[in-house]
Order: sequence, then C-alpha cells, then structure tokens
Amino acid sequence: MKKRRRLLTVGDIHGCRCALQTLLNKMSPNRHDKIVFLGDYIDRGPDPRGVIDTLLALQRKVPRCIFLMGNHERMLLDVLAGRNLPLYLANGGLATLLAYMGEGLLRLPSSHWRFFTNLRPYYATTRYIFVHAGLRPGLSPAEQTEEDLLWIRDAFLASGFDWGKTIVFGHTPLRTPYFGPRRIGLDTGAVYGGALTGCDLGTRRIWQAREPDRP
Repeated sequence: MKKRRRLLTVGDIHGCRCALQTLLNKMSPNRHDKIVFLGDYIDRGPDPRGVIDTLLALQRKVPRCIFLMGNHERMLLDVLAGRNLPLYLANGGLATLLAYMGEGLLRLPSSHWRFFTNLRPYYATTRYIFVHAGLRPGLSPAEQTEEDLLWIRDAFLASGFDWGKTIVFGHTPLRTPYFGPRRIGLDTGAVYGGALTGCDLGTRRIWQAREPDRP
C-alpha cells in the first residue's frame, strides 16, 4: 500500500531538544513527508545547539524539511553581524550565545551557520501559508516586511482579513493549538512549561511532547 505523503508542521521549539526528539519519535516523519518548522529553534531553552543538531540530522532522513526564520534566529544573526546585542539578551539569547562559546569566542559550526542563513521568511502551498509570526492585513506575503513576518501579533491576530489560504503560524504562545477560520496557531509554550506541538494538516491530528523538568 502506498504511503500517504503527509504535510506536517511543528511550533516554536526554543532550545527544548528533549521535547523535540520525543515529538519526532511520536510523529515518525519519513522521506515521503514534508515537515514545516515555524521558527524560533533557539534561545531560552536548555539546549539550543542540540536542537539544531537534531534538525540537521532529521533533514538527512527527511529531505523535504522546510525551516522558517523566527525572530530569535534573526536576532542571533544580527548579533553575529555586530548589531542589537542588548535586544537579544533581553529576549533570552544568553543561553544560545553560551552554547556556541568556545575559548572566549562565539563559534558556530559551518553547518549551523548555513542553517541559520538559509532559513525562509515564509512558505506557501496551494492551501496554506506558513509564517513565523503572521501577516500584515491587506498585503500579500511577498509584500510583507521582515519585521511583520517575524514579530507581528495584535494586528494579525485581531484581523479578519482573508488571504485566500489558511495561515499556519507560531510566535504567540497559546495554552492549546488554535484552529480557527483560516488560522492555525501552534506555539504552545514549550519553553514556558507547555507542550511542543506537531500537526498533520491533512487530518488535523496533533502530537505533543514536554521538556523534562529542570532544576
């Protein structure tokens, strides 16, 4: 019997490597699936570097992985370019900087550098638009500013604008996954004691995993 090609997606991970690995074990993605990650892989959580290693290993087994840029990845890239360190530290970036520190210097493996610099601003299919934070009402995805794609909240969440496709987003922590008219929200606060959420968009099946308690 031919396997169904699933369209899977995963919410904000924020350094929760154990939760990510548990979630992937539950979802069991295979080479026929496509899996879209909504950004914010790093910062605040216990093992941001391990999260990237896990995602790179997954990509070798599941070639159709799509990785979106989150606001936290953009802040890291800004710091690496010599900009906005105070903003990054105020948003939980210290855990990531320490994870990549070696001999007093910030050192990213080349594979991690390529990962961060090749992240997509958004991804669209015939039925869905995947984006980290949301979209500015009245503008197409291609017309959005990077700031809106990565940071927008209220203007997007409060709007009834219809982009003609369902928007799948993260960024805004929710108690439970949100399924509304033309909106699906999947950031369920893994780094704040909530769950990391994955979804099969074809069936709306949900999987969740939590990071083990930390001292």
